Amino acid sequence: MPTDTTTAEAPDPVGKARPHAVKRAPAAERVYAHVKQAVLDRSYEGGTLLTEGDLADAVGVSRTPVREGLLRLEAEGLIKLYPKKGALVLPVSAQEIADVVETRLLIEEHAVRKVIPAGDQLLRRLEELLDEHEEHRETGDLARASVTDRCFHAEIVRAAGNAILAHLYDQMRDRQLRMGVQVMHAEPDRIARNITEHAEILAAIRAGDADGAAAAVRRHVGRVKAIVRGEDA
Repeated sequence: MPTDTTTAEAPDPVGKARPHAVKRAPAAERVYAHVKQAVLDRSYEGGTLLTEGDLADAVGVSRTPVREGLLRLEAEGLIKLYPKKGALVLPVSAQEIADVVETRLLIEEHAVRKVIPAGDQLLRRLEELLDEHEEHRETGDLARASVTDRCFHAEIVRAAGNAILAHLYDQMRDRQLRMGVQVMHAEPDRIARNITEHAEILAAIRAGDADGAAAAVRRHVGRVKAIVRGEDA
């Protein structure tokens, strides 16, 4: 089993170099990060049963930190633990989709109205994210495309200046990322459509059109619910 330390050089009292330990992330934290990332990018899809033994081998740890990491993920609602069987990756439910979309619309429509008139810093950042999104479209990296998609909206929410709303929005991060990847799997040209829809939002913000920006957000976010539920988008 891999150890939890690596070595680096540090001078001893007489000026000679000697190794000292540099701590790696705790084993339970590594398990948590490994499983969480795999769930969010759908390497572990909803309905997958994970065993402690397989996860211990994958991360290179004993079973005790595996249990600790899985308990954190269960508390976050990503998995369900079953004694002596393992952990079931929970599918995204229809109710969760509806709740996330409803909350996003409440926050994002308010935020996009509030950022108008928008400053140059926000406009430049949104343009940068559009360029990044295009790069991920070209490489087909769905996980990174989902992150960039969410960042576009999060920048607008943060720029609105309400720290409480921004914190609430950040609490939906994992659900948004997971749904984002699911949407792009369900609709192969979704990345390109996201870019187009983001460009429409940005154009309305740049033009100072609060009603147009809010309408563009409403159309864009509303499609997420329809696609994830398998409805006509």
